[in-house]
Amino acid sequence: MDLPSMLYSQLKAVEPFFLLADPNVIESEEHIMKMANHTNTITSRVGIPLVFKSSFVKANRTSSKSFGGLGMVEVLKILEKVKVAYDLPIVIDVHDSIQVRLVGRIVDIIQITAFLCRQTDLLVVAAKTGKIVHIKKGQFCAPSMGILSCYVMANSAEKVRLAGNPNVMVCERGTMFGYNDFIVDPRNLEWMREANCPIVANITHILQQPARKKLDGGGVASGGLRELIPCIVRAAVAIGVDGIFMEVHDDPLSAPVDGST
Repeated sequence: MDLPSMLYSQLKAVEPFFLLADPNVIESEEHIMKMANHTNTITSRVGIPLVFKSSFVKANRTSSKSFGGLGMVEVLKILEKVKVAYDLPIVIDVHDSIQVRLVGRIVDIIQITAFLCRQTDLLVVAAKTGKIVHIKKGQFCAPSMGILSCYVMANSAEKVRLAGNPNVMVCERGTMFGYNDFIVDPRNLEWMREANCPIVANITHILQQPARKKLDGGGVASGGLRELIPCIVRAAVAIGVDGIFMEVHDDPLSAPVDGST
């Protein structure tokens, strides 16, 4: 069995759940190594398998004045150091096919962002790396039609399988109808089982409130409902998700991205 398939089998078998976590975006090598060490220490102590998550670029910020990240080349070097130092699998998000080929050499899980969950060419290129493909459900996928709402994710997962890669996971990321808020519908965590693969709940992004905060000097940034994180994560675990996705930070108020969640 190849390494991605071995990791996929391990994550599928985990009880009660695996965790994808760490800062939303890499701020510096020093900070990310500190966070990886701290998060790894906690998860090892409580026996929860950790997949280290961060981003090299934030490509879908509402304002061009928001922090965008350090760039791919520098971030991949940092992530490689994290992987070696702590023996952790790595997940990172991508936005185009060129990025997939570059990150595929280092990461273990390639994450498809919510806005791109139906992008066939991107899903196929990600599948062909042989790595696990983690697909976030688009904010535009309405939950109001019951099980029909999750055909998008079932079909997205199937695109990966038809490209020759059975190692796929789907992620609930909340639903937004244009009112700068996300709706958390726990039914989706059950309906998404139609995708026939592990289900992940994206706890901190579900509670995001896009463009709710004004930035000094102009522009806007996301707000959020941090106080509801314990409530939503307990609900997701009670429903029986396979994985929990959380962005964490040692000083949320100073985090350059999504500090409110």
